[in-house]
Amino acid sequence: MTYYTGNPDYRHGESDLTGVLIVNLGTPEAPDAGPVRRYLAQFLWDRRVVEFPRWLWWMVLHGVILRIRPSRSAHAYKQIWTDKGSPLTVYSQALCTQVAENLRVKYSNVKTALAMCYGEPSVGNVIQELSEAGMRRLLVLPLYPQYSATTTAAVFDAITRELQHMRWVPALRFINDYHADLDYIRAVAGSIQQYWHEKNRGQLLLFSFHGIPQRYFNAGDPYHCFCHATARLVAQELGLTEDQWRVTFQSRFGREPWLMPYTDETLKRLPSESITSVDVVCPGFAADCLETLEEIDLLNREFFQQAGGQQFQYIPCLNDHPGHAQVLTNLVVSHLQGWPLDNPLDNNAVEQKQSRERAVALGAKQ
Repeated sequence: MTYYTGNPDYRHGESDLTGVLIVNLGTPEAPDAGPVRRYLAQFLWDRRVVEFPRWLWWMVLHGVILRIRPSRSAHAYKQIWTDKGSPLTVYSQALCTQVAENLRVKYSNVKTALAMCYGEPSVGNVIQELSEAGMRRLLVLPLYPQYSATTTAAVFDAITRELQHMRWVPALRFINDYHADLDYIRAVAGSIQQYWHEKNRGQLLLFSFHGIPQRYFNAGDPYHCFCHATARLVAQELGLTEDQWRVTFQSRFGREPWLMPYTDETLKRLPSESITSVDVVCPGFAADCLETLEEIDLLNREFFQQAGGQQFQYIPCLNDHPGHAQVLTNLVVSHLQGWPLDNPLDNNAVEQKQSRERAVALGAKQ
């Protein structure tokens, strides 16, 4: 194994850095078949995402999926792509910038950065940049409110793979989930209330979460329970009765059973239940992306309307709203407790000089 040394220009007497790494899923670099193929190859090869024997999955992935799906997905990405790029990247970066500014007011030696589990900016590159800046402590915040092995644990794997290449490994903390965090629940409820204040409220509020295979849940993944807990707490915050909201799961892939009920089948069925106006919110996504803007707001809107639905309203994710940034800031601050965030060497030239002199006297390099 080859190690990178951290900061090759480390000088004794300089203050240590605490890194806060915000991680989202990732996105192709462009809405074209080539970039989409590279992205899918990395994403779908992750053992956390697809739990099949490697030899069998390699043949399916490279023999079938990567030959067919990239062009279809590229077409979908083109429908949501913006002048600034992928909505997920744009919102995630803006959100990270706000969190960094919030933390900068409170701490002088905390550096906040954004990485993607798949694609760019990569986890490896960002961790190396933080290390070279003098990082000695690392707090990781995956932008997945509800823990799942397919998402949150995949981030953990990506982080620890990089730490294995570091000679000076930083102290590590990891935020597993925040599905029931009160600030988060209130932020989601507040965004729904604001939308209803500006628009007409539908008959039913549908909470749509990204699905996972049923066998993952059967094997012990808590994601299903966390999704229902989030929806229930938001519904309580909104004062909804049980008949005014439901939970469904979207984005299934392949032939095996996934978490049910399925979002698309539910929307196709609702008009037959005399529900012709529906509001859909996706609180499992921190930022709007392909699964919300194209799958929900375009495809599933069409399913509902073709079945006889009259009013379909998609309520956007929290995205880069300042309230969302404050939710994440509060999470970070609570998990930073106990770390030495105010270094006595900061802004103290005398202490810095004496520290270097002592180290050099003991044989250290400058």
